[in-house]
Amino acid sequence: MRRDTIFYQLFQQSPTLLFELLPQPPARANEYVFEAVEVKETAFRMDGVFVPPDRSGIVYFCEAQFQKDEMLYERMVSEIGIYVYRNRERLSDWQAVAIYPSRSIEQSNTGMVRELLASGRILRVFLDELGEIEELPSGVGLMVLTTLEGNAAKTEARRAIARSGGDRDIIEMITKIVVYKFNSLSRDEVDVMLGIELQQTRVYQEAKAEGKVEGKAEEREIGLQRERALILRQLNRKLGNLSSQLQSKVSALSIENVESLGEALLDFNSSADLEAWLSQN
Repeated sequence: MRRDTIFYQLFQQSPTLLFELLPQPPARANEYVFEAVEVKETAFRMDGVFVPPDRSGIVYFCEAQFQKDEMLYERMVSEIGIYVYRNRERLSDWQAVAIYPSRSIEQSNTGMVRELLASGRILRVFLDELGEIEELPSGVGLMVLTTLEGNAAKTEARRAIARSGGDRDIIEMITKIVVYKFNSLSRDEVDVMLGIELQQTRVYQEAKAEGKVEGKAEEREIGLQRERALILRQLNRKLGNLSSQLQSKVSALSIENVESLGEALLDFNSSADLEAWLSQN
């Protein structure tokens, strides 16, 4: 499952989501800006950096880890040290958050960072210990949903949709999570499995407003256009304004390649990386 992509989109849609996991969120939490940052000197990539609004407060680093990595904390400290060194004049302090599905995935030997863990400088969040999904804020509940499998994932996804109150952003994200989990199913099959009617989806509502709903083929094409537009926005934000030629190539990608690009772009440093990826796909 492409959890990096899911968490990137969750934080991009709602940067305050990270602070719902913290016992003491910062002041002006709703003004923080989420960024995906590449530390080029070491080729390290951070899952997310939450930059304070006045550029002189606490910066938050986030790492979502769903596979065992016995050097995770050492890598995080290295990344953070380089970032702070390069941006020291704009920061007053830092805190890191490591998000795990469960304690069994955490790095076993934590001796090198025991003081950072004990002080809360690096805060650990174990999603399976946060409580029942229905009792959590919606965004945090979606994080927990990414950890479930099989029938449990289906059941909780249907319950989450029922609790969404028709919020199309939440419904779309739930559907995307389930599509990634059950990648042998089509979007239509997932909608049926979740009990979603076409009229509930954002794609349909926007298409209807424009008078473009003429069948399932048109609905799928609109969905693909939205995915392409989202990827282009992410690329322009990460790499700077793309040339018209590159934008045209991205706009011509199939849905499978668009989804693959959504994951691959997290590792891009420049438009040359995008060009190389496009030449292979």
